[in-house]
Amino acid sequence: MKTYAYAAEFEPGDRRGVVVVSFPDVPEAITQGDDMADARVQAEEALGLALLSYPQRGLPLPKAKTKTKGLIMIAVAPEVAAKLAVLEAFAEAGINKSELARRMGKDEKEVRRILDPRHPTKLPAMVEALRALGKRLVIGVEVAA
Repeated sequence: MKTYAYAAEFEPGDRRGVVVVSFPDVPEAITQGDDMADARVQAEEALGLALLSYPQRGLPLPKAKTKTKGLIMIAVAPEVAAKLAVLEAFAEAGINKSELARRMGKDEKEVRRILDPRHPTKLPAMVEALRALGKRLVIGVEVAA
């Protein structure tokens, strides 16, 4: 099962209370928060935006390989994870948008929107796209840190 979680480094900022967050495996994702709780929220958003930029630039997602002690794992928001899963499954399938549209019984315009990293897509459409690509979305729940 694939997850979209990456190790984050939380460091004190220049101003009192500010926490700066960076991701060794996703150098484009850097942000800060007013405190640790805010930094976690900002980290999730920054990570999601950075990862969604990879397909736009025609790049594969970076491998989450950093497991250094003291780093905190941050997962992207569920809707971002679903979008990334669709984009990766589509790239792996080696088919074109017309073929995906045919498999889904949808218009190609709708498939283009589903595959647009900047376009917000409803979960049922992403589940349907994944199913047409031979994948299944699995949702988990864990205790919030």
